[in-house]
Amino acid sequence: MEKLDLTKHFKSYYTAKSKPELQYIEKARYLSIQGKGDPSGEEFMQKIQALYPVAYALKFAFKAKNRDFVVAKLEGLWWYDESRFTGVSIADSPTTIPRSEWEYRLLIRIPDYVTENDVESAVAATFATKGLPAVGEVSFFEMTEGKVAQMLHTGPFDTEVKTLEKLGAFMSERGLSKNGLHHEIYLSDFRKTAPEKLKTILREPIK
Repeated sequence: MEKLDLTKHFKSYYTAKSKPELQYIEKARYLSIQGKGDPSGEEFMQKIQALYPVAYALKFAFKAKNRDFVVAKLEGLWWYDESRFTGVSIADSPTTIPRSEWEYRLLIRIPDYVTENDVESAVAATFATKGLPAVGEVSFFEMTEGKVAQMLHTGPFDTEVKTLEKLGAFMSERGLSKNGLHHEIYLSDFRKTAPEKLKTILREPIK
């Protein structure tokens, strides 16, 4: 039985160049969990630890139906209250906005044949076996980003500012404006990869 590998099946979704570029992102389905606060904190890790068991519960449920798939890369949508922090550029936001004020939605992309009912069943099964309170916060999520500007960032998260400056300049030169939430796709497992080797797609929906 051949596994569906989403990173290969949707290669353009999981690929970016080391210079700014335009891309179009199709409609996709995800497992999702929301939170707020410092991504280096304990609560953030608890959200990740709730998301993955549900992803594997889904995987094994579909493997039993001969529709196995590889659990995809972790992703995140990031935002803050723009009514409180006005006029902050894309590049300045990581250093200007206190980490305690960052809100996020962690994502793992799932195959298009996985339904909301499938996700709810996997959440219930995972909560019954794991008993982690945050598991109950995992839900089905669907998103169409459409036109985006993006760039591959290589290195630690705290140097993303330099990449975001290039991305922001690219958008300004073309008269493009923000049209959605800042999106990051973690191509590397940041729990196991040296900071200087981390690869992250930085993506901004635009209009």
